[in-house]
Amino acid sequence: MSAPVQSAAANRTAKLAIKTSRRTELRNITREVAEFVARHGAISGVCHVYVPHTTAGITINEGADPDVARDIEFTFDRMVPRDAGYRHSEGNSDSHVKTAMVGTSQTVLVENGRMILGRWQAIYLCEFDGPRTREVLVRVVPDGPA
Repeated sequence: MSAPVQSAAANRTAKLAIKTSRRTELRNITREVAEFVARHGAISGVCHVYVPHTTAGITINEGADPDVARDIEFTFDRMVPRDAGYRHSEGNSDSHVKTAMVGTSQTVLVENGRMILGRWQAIYLCEFDGPRTREVLVRVVPDGPA
């Protein structure tokens, strides 16, 4: 029996382990994603960033001023309080609701081997049930043949 053949997609996928330090935290992961795109990315294509968790999400927002991320964290905690009489017995219903609001993935265009982000944009792992170590999957899909 021959060994399984690894697909081109597997060679273009990274699993990043991202540690968070607070229950609600927007953790800037742009550098980690950009490093993977530069090492294994295509000249042009798309980069998918996905978190396979039900209490964490991925968003793109301003990365120049850390107060923006803190303001977003504060607003989420105010809009969806931790203790609001939820039925879910694990005590993290607010985290599930916040994740549903943010979503679990983002897609960024790649040109000339680099992600195209706006001047102020950054990619964030949105932690809503931390602190934890989260898995973030990054996949670069090139235009045309791999």
